[in-house]
Amino acid sequence: MSQLILSPRISEKAIALAEQGTYVFEVPKSANKIEVTKAVETAFKVQVASVNMLVAKGKLKRFKRVLGRQRDVKKAMVKLAKGQSIKLFEGAK
Repeated sequence: MSQLILSPRISEKAIALAEQGTYVFEVPKSANKIEVTKAVETAFKVQVASVNMLVAKGKLKRFKRVLGRQRDVKKAMVKLAKGQSIKLFEGAK
């Protein structure tokens, strides 16, 4: 298994979910649920209850006459076991 890079998504919605025990990470498009579960468990020393994944398609944007597109983003919503938390998200409040 290759090294999976997790980058946390810090937004109002992600912080609200973190208070309920669900943490949002941005993952590579090739990642699957099993790889994300293993990566979170080893990186943060917690037990993962479930993982939901989604791909947010990039929006079309225009700057003057130039038409462009934002990149697609794959997100992993990781729900932890009861009583566990990740300290990375605690200070963002």
